[in-house]
Amino acid sequence: MIYGVCLLSIVPMRLEAKDTSELVSQIIYGETFKVLEKRSKWSLVKLSFDNYKGWIDNKQYEEISKKQYEFLINEKDIYSLDLIEFIQNKNNELITIPFGSRVSGINIFNHTFEGNKVDKKLSKENIVKTSLLLLNSPYLWGGRTPFGIDCSGLSQIVYKVNGYKIDRDAKDQALLGTPLSFIEESEPGDLAFFDNKEGDIIHVGIIMKNNYIIHAHGKVRIDRLDQTGIYNVDTNKHSHKLRVIKKII
Repeated sequence: MIYGVCLLSIVPMRLEAKDTSELVSQIIYGETFKVLEKRSKWSLVKLSFDNYKGWIDNKQYEEISKKQYEFLINEKDIYSLDLIEFIQNKNNELITIPFGSRVSGINIFNHTFEGNKVDKKLSKENIVKTSLLLLNSPYLWGGRTPFGIDCSGLSQIVYKVNGYKIDRDAKDQALLGTPLSFIEESEPGDLAFFDNKEGDIIHVGIIMKNNYIIHAHGKVRIDRLDQTGIYNVDTNKHSHKLRVIKKII
């Protein structure tokens, strides 16, 4: 088995082993993974954090030993809290890192980090507060950073920084937690899921107080939530049809 770590800011994960393939997700600084298949230019990897799979460029990750891998995954989770910060590497060069980068155990690469960080599980009340840091981040299919993020990337990274692991895609996140019958039963930090005409879960947002919701749709934005779904405050129309509300925490 080959093991790897991302020591760059943001690395694209693709559906197929080519640069023109669909972006399915991103690996951000400090995340570790197992290499399931290695070709001359591309590797199929599975992330340690959420078991998500995708192809990444061999030039964009570092191979590590099994001992280093086990050390890193067993280290206490520490995440960067600033939207953008930097790491200093062993050559005293700077590497920019985005919000939610894992900075645990990076000293084994002679990397240093002096920015704001979080190293403990936070209360549910902090979920919405964290999500507001990403307000107005542009929408990007497969994105997980302030420079481009999708709906499930938003919920995952916000939960991650607060100390909770959830799946990468909305359809899988919807399988977690306890369903609620009414919006009135929900609390800020719960997740609302939305489906298409075929009944497939295609969208997720984080519930706020007073029937508001923060979600990624064009950008990370705040809209109204009712029993029908998301009511866009700019277009004055419903943009998504509500399927279920889940209490994850």
